[in-house]
Amino acid sequence: MKACIDIGGTKVAVSLSSGAGLELLARRSEPTVITGSNDALALQVLRMVDAACIEAGVAPGAVRCAGVSSCGPFALRDGLLELAAPNICGGIAGPARGLPNDWKTALLEAPLRGRFSELRIENDGIAALEAERRWGALQGFEHCAYVTWSTGIGVGLCVDGRVLRGKHGNAGHAGHMFVSDNNDALCGCGNIGDLEALVAGNAIARRFSAQGYPDTATLLIAACAHEKGAVAIVDELCRIMGRALYNLVVTLDLQCISLGGGVFWRHRDYLLPRLQAQLDGRLAALTQGVTLVPAGLADKVGDYAALALVA
Repeated sequence: MKACIDIGGTKVAVSLSSGAGLELLARRSEPTVITGSNDALALQVLRMVDAACIEAGVAPGAVRCAGVSSCGPFALRDGLLELAAPNICGGIAGPARGLPNDWKTALLEAPLRGRFSELRIENDGIAALEAERRWGALQGFEHCAYVTWSTGIGVGLCVDGRVLRGKHGNAGHAGHMFVSDNNDALCGCGNIGDLEALVAGNAIARRFSAQGYPDTATLLIAACAHEKGAVAIVDELCRIMGRALYNLVVTLDLQCISLGGGVFWRHRDYLLPRLQAQLDGRLAALTQGVTLVPAGLADKVGDYAALALVA
């Protein structure tokens, strides 16, 4: 029995796998802990794993292997990974970001190493990419990416059949690329006007609540109902997000990008053609035939991302 752990800026999900295909047991989900000391998140994960074991009738001490798919980026301290995630650690951008802690990093690997003898931690974009290549929409592609449009923006990249990881496992943090001249959207990483600050789920609420759209769902429902103001906002969000996807395609010469995440998935039929339009007809030698597709693992891609790390 193995633990599958998915850490996001909004929620933490934990489940168990017996190794029998894609079946996940005793799944549970909680809002991500962002208060207390900076080991609070790791302690939450350990508590949830033990609770899942009890529900499944397994002795917690018998589960010694875990895969952790986590939002990032990661920081390396004394050879161990800590989270420097902008949507979790309030000390990065400071009080203006509104997070109720002053963490510069959140402990992760050190507490989990004390519990698990086998542990693999990957950025959630990389883990989701591995899941999509193994079971989802990216099967058979050697040059591809997975992109999540959710609380934040996450990316996993594969070129020549090799998943890109980088020096600390942070390859794919394209959410922090600059794609606009906007100079008033503060990202949790401290950047002003990067991709995540402009289009991520939490950014939409911050940027457009004064216009009557207090959350992403309200905005996208209004756009789907052809409300003029909402349509204009969403078209601009898709232009910015589509520009980032174009940048990935022409930089890495990709064949296909799989898209998931809460913002995208709930309104994928509306958003997908608007994103594809930002690629079509631009530099055909690099973009012709490149497709954007919904994640083959649908809204379960986060769960299967963690499973892919221990499968």
